[in-house]
Amino acid sequence: MGKSVTSIGEILWDVLPTGRKPGGSSMNVALHLHKQGLTSNFISAVGNDEPGTDLLDFLLSQQFSTSLIQTNNLPTSTVEVTLDEKQQATYTIVESVAWDAITLTREAIEAVKQADALVYCSLTCRNEISKNTILGLLQDAKLKIFDINLRPPFYDIETLQALLAAADILKVNEHEIVYLRTELNLTGNNDEQILKQISNRFNIETICLTLGENGASVLHEGKLYHHKGYAVKVADTVGAGDSFLATFISSYLQGFPMDTILDRACKVGAFVASQPGANPSYGDEVFL
Repeated sequence: MGKSVTSIGEILWDVLPTGRKPGGSSMNVALHLHKQGLTSNFISAVGNDEPGTDLLDFLLSQQFSTSLIQTNNLPTSTVEVTLDEKQQATYTIVESVAWDAITLTREAIEAVKQADALVYCSLTCRNEISKNTILGLLQDAKLKIFDINLRPPFYDIETLQALLAAADILKVNEHEIVYLRTELNLTGNNDEQILKQISNRFNIETICLTLGENGASVLHEGKLYHHKGYAVKVADTVGAGDSFLATFISSYLQGFPMDTILDRACKVGAFVASQPGANPSYGDEVFL
């Protein structure tokens, strides 16, 4: 029996200097899980409009089920993406869009109950409707994976603490760890100490820290693993962290050793950074 993962969160159009591309961190994670052969279900919402229809058509073109994507009367989400001289992306995220109003449905609850894991992030919790849906679904999840995904100004430490307290696995990047250290009054002087303090405070067994061009570290069952990453010519960083997380999850659920999990995740993250947009196509050759 293959592994299955349900994700909940944003689906949107990334509007890049070169044109629009389908995106949203949660959709990217769900799509990469699907590409890697897992049963991947995705709970989100689009507007009753042409951009929404186009996003659903895109997913269907990838042989990806859209059965848990709701349609409502808010507009489909678009995000303006700007790239700096290192091709690092910054995002301007419009408020009051379809994924701000994801409702708790019987089908969504059933998908979470049947899945091996649930992936969720803080950005989706900026509105009470979607936040309450996530909090409701966490009650039924077997393995809870929190991609913290901080996007200013859409978070507060109180909500983050509730989401952290629910997590079994946390993914955080080099900027987010600085914010958590300050807001949680952590005293650690290096990554390992800070990760251990977060792990102890929130009872999170596995924390994955991505470090951009410096690779990634994972604290797992009290032991720190590090991978220096793979050097690539960066096209843009859009979706690189999402593909890293999806590969980490698929490899973790398949039972690979932690060193191998980290290597596989770094390989895919680097490949996606070397390609334009969040969802380039690839097969098993990316792991070679």
